[in-house]
Amino acid sequence: MFDTKKVEIQWGGQTLTLETGRVARQANGAVMATLGETVVLCAVTAARSVKEGQDFFPLTVHYQEKYSAAGRIPGGFFKRERGATEKETLTSRLIDRPIRPLFPEGFYNEINVICQVLSYDGENEPDVLAMVAASAALTISGVPFMGPIGAARVGYVDGEYILNPTNDQVKAGELDLVVAATGNAVMMVESEAKELSEEVMLGAVQFAHKACREAVNAIIDLAEQAAKDPWEMAAQADLTAAKDKLKKLIGKDIAAAYKVTDKSKRSNLLNEARAKGKAAFADAAPQDQMAAGKLMKKLEAEIVRGAILKDGQRIDGRTTTQIRPIEAMVHFLPRAHGSALFTRGETQSICTTTLGTRDAEQMIDGLNGLNYEHFMLHYNFPPYSVGEVGRFGAPGRREVGHGKLAWRALHPVLPTKEEFPYTIRVLSDITESNGSSSMATVCGGSLSMMDAGVPLKRPVSGIAMGLILEGKDFAVLSDILGDEDHLGDMDFKVAGTSEGITTMQMDIKIAGITEEIMRVALNQAKEGRAHILGEMAKALDHTREELSAHAPRIETFTIDKSKIREVIGTGGKVIREIVATTGAKVDIDDEGVIKVSSSDPAQIEAAIAWIKGLVEEAEVGKIYTGKVVNLVDFGAFVNFMGGKDGLVHVSEMRNERVEKVSDVVSEGQEVKVKVLEIDPRGKVRLSMRVVDQETGAELEDTRPAREPREGGDRGPRGDRGPRRDGGGERAERAPRREGGTDDNGPAPEFAPAFLTGDRD
Repeated sequence: MFDTKKVEIQWGGQTLTLETGRVARQANGAVMATLGETVVLCAVTAARSVKEGQDFFPLTVHYQEKYSAAGRIPGGFFKRERGATEKETLTSRLIDRPIRPLFPEGFYNEINVICQVLSYDGENEPDVLAMVAASAALTISGVPFMGPIGAARVGYVDGEYILNPTNDQVKAGELDLVVAATGNAVMMVESEAKELSEEVMLGAVQFAHKACREAVNAIIDLAEQAAKDPWEMAAQADLTAAKDKLKKLIGKDIAAAYKVTDKSKRSNLLNEARAKGKAAFADAAPQDQMAAGKLMKKLEAEIVRGAILKDGQRIDGRTTTQIRPIEAMVHFLPRAHGSALFTRGETQSICTTTLGTRDAEQMIDGLNGLNYEHFMLHYNFPPYSVGEVGRFGAPGRREVGHGKLAWRALHPVLPTKEEFPYTIRVLSDITESNGSSSMATVCGGSLSMMDAGVPLKRPVSGIAMGLILEGKDFAVLSDILGDEDHLGDMDFKVAGTSEGITTMQMDIKIAGITEEIMRVALNQAKEGRAHILGEMAKALDHTREELSAHAPRIETFTIDKSKIREVIGTGGKVIREIVATTGAKVDIDDEGVIKVSSSDPAQIEAAIAWIKGLVEEAEVGKIYTGKVVNLVDFGAFVNFMGGKDGLVHVSEMRNERVEKVSDVVSEGQEVKVKVLEIDPRGKVRLSMRVVDQETGAELEDTRPAREPREGGDRGPRGDRGPRRDGGGERAERAPRREGGTDDNGPAPEFAPAFLTGDRD
């Protein structure tokens, strides 16, 4: 029934299996990829015809993680997979970026690439496996795909590269790198690193490329068994005459426009030239008008690229290594916890940092279960930033991707949660854009966190590198403009500190680049990052020692785990009362770590005192401040340390005789007390008379000692010894009655042990 084809290879110490012919047989191409016990199905479908008037390539990639793959049921009301999560969006982009340049120019048929995670073993991440499956499905589908590509994840632990590391190895290591490549050249790089050198990063890319070749060879083996007949491509019309016509008509106008450094003025001149060229083909057939539009873009690219390769002349007059003027400001917004305005040329970002408590962490529900993220970075790109009218609303894939790139750049230099127990949110609003707004976010985000008092290991800067490649001639461009990005062959972003790289992202618009080009780009980027760090230091060169007055304060301390129940109380009653009464937020974990937060230090102090009173033991001889909570005939009960009660006997209120307790204290009155005794049952005996009620200082006990009783020394107060009868023999004592009473009557309610014995 099934005509199944399968290929298996040993890949990173595990078996990689690619299979087709069993599942999704009506798709143009479908492959199930398995690594360990992680299984991903990718199905590719393509339209046989092109929609009339379409002049772009409608490729859509969808990656979806099924909760059943990890044996989980989705949360929420509907209990089914809903819209794409951030990880699914990022993985969809990860698959799209290396395959898009490998379709031939002029191919406009709509293509769907759908990848679904069917099984997840908790060790082998499905994103790289989905990239391999997508490449395999495209290769056997028959569509004109100039692949295949392979993909690999690389870790770096104890100076060694690891292929397809587990999640634990990635966390323990210094690198998380994903590379996509053909057999000959690298197509895409995505990474997060802990300040690694250029040499280590380049070595990791080379290590990953070798693994990619192994995956490519496996896909070729599968295609030799199962590939469908390739589609026939329509012959491309000869447009040489039309191109020459446009060059004569508007070539000089385009060249002049690209010598104008101001983006708005340059855009206006280019639009005028394009309108002039479009008018020349107004009477042509619709397909010829579309071709003319493409030719104008090619003409622009030839003029700009030729000028750069010929004499190193860039659009705005800079050299290939020169960085645009930079201006940075901090404390830009008065009420934000931290803020920065970072401007580089015509690219600008307003970055704000907000500090929150534990309950502000982002809840992430995925295949690995429910976890919480304490660092968030959100990137917004409104249409006015490029002077356009457009959609304004929820973030799209591009915004999610750019935000995650900046997140990866800053995440390695953050303090641990133990060192800085705050939830951190960085918001980047791009207000102007002319190239590399994500790297402006890195620079502005670093400054805004330093302004907020986040103790970063070191400041982070970022730069975007471009490439012009014609045959063997190439030029690497530092700090590229938007037009250089559109007309160039590479977008290579590198961010890091003075000590090394924290993230690296590369996208190629041609069939890959060589090791030599990447080495030149990395070294040139290092020089650019150092320059940008110097400009940032002019605004702020170190983290502020004090938090903003508007930021919450968090105090952390630890209690014995056995005392957690006393702080929480039955059904959370105690902790709710602490929060409601003091106004501070209180978080406690299973290890007894307590975090108390508030923007008012007095609220924090009150909550901490309350909690410590609940869990700490009173010390004999120590003086405390307490509150009178109950008056009885023989004294007053005082609450101190937040949760302790003790008795001040009437004899310990003053040095002189006290006739009536209410003459000395009243309920609710604050008093200073000294702990005299704690009996084995935990009953506490207090004294007021030996403490100065104004200052809390201990006073000398001036009360005269009692005269010894007749018949011998009485001994120290409170140590009366055994009762004896008249003959000196120990008297028989009446048995204690039920209810805690003896011959002297019932013991007073709440009375400590020393009051319940016999009296003379």
